[in-house]
Amino acid sequence: MILKTVDDTRDFGVRLAAVLRPGDLVVLSGPLGAGKTALAQGVGRGLRVLGDVTSPTFVIARVHRPDRAAGGTVPMVHVDAYRLGNVTDPRAQVDDLDLDASVEDSVTLVEWGEGMVEQLADAYLEVRIDRRDDEARVIELIAHAGDWTDRVATLSEAAAEHA
Repeated sequence: MILKTVDDTRDFGVRLAAVLRPGDLVVLSGPLGAGKTALAQGVGRGLRVLGDVTSPTFVIARVHRPDRAAGGTVPMVHVDAYRLGNVTDPRAQVDDLDLDASVEDSVTLVEWGEGMVEQLADAYLEVRIDRRDDEARVIELIAHAGDWTDRVATLSEAAAEHA
């Protein structure tokens, strides 16, 4: 999928949120400035969570509780594993965050998590984001087990309708 603006990336995050449910793991990958946090902001808006969704680079993980008054029902755990990549064993640091304690009840989005967090769930969605020279984002959705293939197909159909 090609998303022309940052707002389109956020809007896609809202659409992605519509197919997410407790226990889901979404691994966001792409270079700096590709739009990983913008996508997470859209997911947060779609899940109707409390608080602003900002990059958790310095705190590593942030839990956003559902805004029950707005109809939110599922918490979102937003992780930025960027700084974990510079340690000897980043998987051990991910384990130290104790994220698996909330994975079953939350939607967990992990920026820069490829190769580190896949063990948190039996099935997960990988979202690869790349930014072109014209600022458009190219989004690739990769299903890893479970029913992600069906859910990705639903998202692809919806994206075609919004094009």
